[in-house]
Amino acid sequence: MDLNLLRALDVLLQENSVTRAAERLGTSPAAVSRTLARLRRAVGDPLLVRAGQGLVPTPRALELRDEVGALLRRCDEVLRPGAGFEPARLRRTFTVQASDVLLVGTAGVLTERIHREAPHVDVVFLPESVEGGPGLRQGWIDVELGSLGDLEPEIRTRSLVRRTVVGVARARHPLFDGPVDARSFAAADHIGVSRRGKRLGPIDTALAGLGLRRRIAAVVPGHTSAMLLARDTDLVTITLADWMPDTLAALGLRTFPVPLDLAPLEIGMAWHPRNEADPGHRWFRERLAEAVLGEGS
Repeated sequence: MDLNLLRALDVLLQENSVTRAAERLGTSPAAVSRTLARLRRAVGDPLLVRAGQGLVPTPRALELRDEVGALLRRCDEVLRPGAGFEPARLRRTFTVQASDVLLVGTAGVLTERIHREAPHVDVVFLPESVEGGPGLRQGWIDVELGSLGDLEPEIRTRSLVRRTVVGVARARHPLFDGPVDARSFAAADHIGVSRRGKRLGPIDTALAGLGLRRRIAAVVPGHTSAMLLARDTDLVTITLADWMPDTLAALGLRTFPVPLDLAPLEIGMAWHPRNEADPGHRWFRERLAEAVLGEGS
């Protein structure tokens, strides 16, 4: 039977009125009368019969009323996106591409939460070295996490948080003997962080605007190696504000505000539209967002 006929029957049996049923269905009483005639032929019962100024259901209609309502609710559940999805029954591996600075602060919270809700789900983390490639489009990356750019036009994105950067140096660095201003900041030797070996970036542009220039004494591919190098030398580097303060303290490192007018970093995640409505992927994206934002713990 046409599902629209069942919906009309459900409303008719609730209202016991062609006029009120037409109002709820957004159509005319004449159209509902024709639908009622079709239903009577299909069921082999008058369903609603005249009683004074109104209509009353037949015994067969009373039998059908609850059954039709339950059937329609079940149909709605089946057709609703993610119907029947249960994280605890999900068996899947998700692949996330992220920089080490985000990975260290997020992976532990994410995996703990995922294994609590979905014990059969695993996560593979890939480095940023594959960023800008076709991984999302080709399907070997589920989610890209970080400062997004150079994405294919169809890629879906979600902005998560804006973070400022701070300087990092060993706690007894001579830089801290006085106030850290733009000139003393530029005078220190620096560690650049770039997976592609780039030496210059927004900091150098901001310094140039003040007529200053810094020396990039070393370039490393990740923030973790930059922290370890800063711990053992008088080189200065940068990281995200509020990044693992206990870890920095344990390494003997100290942070300080970068004395420049720098735009905050926009941290977001990206995924391919093929996964937009997939209930498992959508659940994973929500858990990842919560881990980044520090929610739902």
